[in-house]
Amino acid sequence: MKDEEKPIKRTTIILDEEERKYIDQLIREGKEPGIKPLISKMLDVYRSMMIYDWKYPGEYYCGISRIAFVNAELISTFLQYIPREKWWEVGRKAGEVLRVSLEASLNLKAEERKDWPNVFKRLRIQGFGDIYLRDKYIVVKAPFIDSFEVWGGLLEGLLGVRLDAKTVSSPFVYEIVED
Repeated sequence: MKDEEKPIKRTTIILDEEERKYIDQLIREGKEPGIKPLISKMLDVYRSMMIYDWKYPGEYYCGISRIAFVNAELISTFLQYIPREKWWEVGRKAGEVLRVSLEASLNLKAEERKDWPNVFKRLRIQGFGDIYLRDKYIVVKAPFIDSFEVWGGLLEGLLGVRLDAKTVSSPFVYEIVED
C-alpha cells in the first residue's frame, strides 16, 4: 500500500460531562469554530510551549526568559498604581523587553514584518490574545491586558512601529502610521 493510501487513524477522546459542556459553550458562543479545530489549537499550544522545560507549577523557561502564568486581575492591580497617562509608555517598555526576549530565545526579529506572523503566534501561545495584521491595521482580539494604551505601547515597543489607536475597547484596532 502506498503512503497516501494508508487509512486515516482515528482517535476517540472521552471527555467528562463538564468538559464537554464547556467545549459546547465555547462553540455556541462563537469562541471556537468546532471541537476538531479546538483540539488542534490545544495541541499546537502544547507543542509550542516547550513542555520539556516546564518547572511545576505553571512556569517554564524559554531561552533567556522565565515565563510564569499570571491572571488578568494581577496585571489590572498593577496598572491601578500607575498613572493612566503613563500606560502607553509602560507598554512600550514592556514591548521592548518582550522583543529582546523573542529575539534571543526564538531568533524572531520582531521589527521585521516578515516575522510578525510568528511573533503574533508566540504571543497567542503565551496567552496575550489573538493578534492579526490586516493591511495597515493590527487587530488584537481577546487581549489578556484590557487596556488599549498598554497594548498600543507594547506593540510599538515590540514591533518598532508607530501606531494610532482606532478603538478603546476590545477588539483593539491600531493603524500603523509609521514603520
